[in-house]
Amino acid sequence: MFHILVVDDDKNMRFLMREILESERYTVSAASDGEEALRLMETEHIDLAIVDITMPKLDGYEFTRELRGARVELPVLMVSAKQLPEDRKKGFLAGIDDYMSKPIDTEELLLHVKALLRRSHIANERKIKVGEVTLDYDSYTVTGHGQTQELPQKEFLLLYKLLSYPEKIFTRIQLMDEIWGMECETGWETVTVHIGRLRKRFEGWEEFEIQNIRGLGYKAVKKV
Repeated sequence: MFHILVVDDDKNMRFLMREILESERYTVSAASDGEEALRLMETEHIDLAIVDITMPKLDGYEFTRELRGARVELPVLMVSAKQLPEDRKKGFLAGIDDYMSKPIDTEELLLHVKALLRRSHIANERKIKVGEVTLDYDSYTVTGHGQTQELPQKEFLLLYKLLSYPEKIFTRIQLMDEIWGMECETGWETVTVHIGRLRKRFEGWEEFEIQNIRGLGYKAVKKV
């Protein structure tokens, strides 16, 4: 079972979070500030952290920076009464994965938690399975239909990104920035070329499809 760490200086909020999460059979630990949370993580395996911003000793931003500076990649969901865009931006720049505003909606909180854990599981496994097809991040291979294809790096990363978030629409610029890097001087047309190569390579494979969303970008659709 997944182990979730709640970091909040409000004891009532810690109690509420524990009640919500334990009702879904998650294991829950709690800390009143970032320093206590870091100490707890030295002895406990944590799968996801739900973190407030304003706390004594070490706030949510600094806690997240400490994790990322130590190359700890567990998902961080920031939950705060702060609702300004600047607060959200500061959180994402610190390294959080998601942001919710207080007061929380119980159902929405659980949906965010489940989505983050699902994505983290994919990242940790470094494999994606779509029916009988397997994408292996460590070897840049796609196995299925009685064959194993080793893809060029960019093609594989592009397909892996799309299938990690099925039904999510990515713009060409987003994909360009994430796969090729913001400093790349190649135009976004490169994405179109690589999408065309992937479609040709997996033409006839019924497990998934890359769809063009006119005027927006691309999304992957799982068919099984």
